[in-house]
Amino acid sequence: MSLILDDTERRRANELLTRFLDGYEQDLDDTPIVPEIDRDTLQELMHEGFPATGTGVEGFFRDLDERIVPNSTAVSHPRFLAYVLGPPTGIAAYAEAVAATLNQNCNFWQLSPAASVIERTVIGWLASRFGLDPEHAGGILTGGGSIATLNALTVALHDRRPDFRATGLQSGRAPLVLYTSAEAHRCVDKAAGILGIGLDHVRHIPTDDRLRMRVDLLAQAVQADRAAGLQPFCVVATAGTVTTGSVDPLGEIADLAEAEDLWLHVDGAYGALFVLADPVAGMFREIRRADSVALDPHKLLFAPLEAGCLLVRDAATLRAAYAYSSSYLTVAEDPLMHDYMDHGPQLSRSFKALKIWASLRTFGTDAFGSALTGMLELAAHLGRRVTAEPGLELMAPVTLTAVCIRLPGLSGPEHIALLARLSDEGTALLGPAVVDGADGIRVCITNHRTTRADIDAIVDRLAELSRA
Repeated sequence: MSLILDDTERRRANELLTRFLDGYEQDLDDTPIVPEIDRDTLQELMHEGFPATGTGVEGFFRDLDERIVPNSTAVSHPRFLAYVLGPPTGIAAYAEAVAATLNQNCNFWQLSPAASVIERTVIGWLASRFGLDPEHAGGILTGGGSIATLNALTVALHDRRPDFRATGLQSGRAPLVLYTSAEAHRCVDKAAGILGIGLDHVRHIPTDDRLRMRVDLLAQAVQADRAAGLQPFCVVATAGTVTTGSVDPLGEIADLAEAEDLWLHVDGAYGALFVLADPVAGMFREIRRADSVALDPHKLLFAPLEAGCLLVRDAATLRAAYAYSSSYLTVAEDPLMHDYMDHGPQLSRSFKALKIWASLRTFGTDAFGSALTGMLELAAHLGRRVTAEPGLELMAPVTLTAVCIRLPGLSGPEHIALLARLSDEGTALLGPAVVDGADGIRVCITNHRTTRADIDAIVDRLAELSRA
């Protein structure tokens, strides 16, 4: 049997795909956020294997409609507010289909000339949002912010220890030390473990009353480690912590990093792209002083998973960490193109840039700024409503769009039970939160489909449950 659809099969596949895309969009508000999982069906999917003679186009779409979609979480639902994950833009699914059809391997430019230029264009635009010098800055699209941070710390190791490629961490020199906030994302610890830095050499600096890294305690930790014969090499600041959305004092941290000769990485996977929203853009101005920045276009640029990004102030540091020569991959250099295999750990890479580029071209950059500003306004509205309700308590200042709420008198397990109840009854999918040791729940508005009516419905239900 051929692996190419004939004309009749292709027309039928197009028809069924269009029907699926239109139906999913139109039915979204009435779709359960979290499905009632059909375990028998999933067991069947796991164990039935693959037929010697295929099910054909009709069989694939039948499986999609009857077995896959009903057992999938409705991430695009306007009250899916548990995680920093929004719905894709309207054009994104079509861009993904085009990328899959072209099947460009974005490693060296000869295999993907247009894709190389489009990725370079996206990287350049993102770098310019943070005031990075376009003549020297660079970057690469990744699978997500966690991989971007892992890649950034790899670059930092090579930069601070030029012999790292040859000797790794085995040269017998002073152990390296990494600094970050007690509120930092777990990807920082994970990267330290993967790279061999070791969790014993990660300092989690306490935070202030706004849950931002305390720079005075950071300075003390650096001095104490130097006095102990260790080598401080990098500080990771957070531009939007996952739990509360707090933004570390980036300017003060940059001052200290410069004075102490530390690589400064900013984890902006959640919050940094709020730079596109005028009301809070100033909070991210000092990112221009960072050596590297992690972003997540699959969050606040609403690209489909996966689409992360690493930006670096000096593109040469990427090549110093990742460029290796091999005769079978040699191709003539072209000043218009980049060989992205020399900017990151992967050789085979998908055309991630197309879905970001397509959305920015289709809708225009102003539309993203407007969407992000609208989400900030919804979070502020939610904060005001919670403050006004006697049975609800705001657990932290509302900095971006993460809003943490507790019902006084409820224990941690009771807050978890409350989350399950809200999900089961279809009110909303929210997440747990622990702030300063207190348990609560978290609403994270990163969904451009969410409306004020959705927020009011959630608060009304929480208030009703608090009275009960």
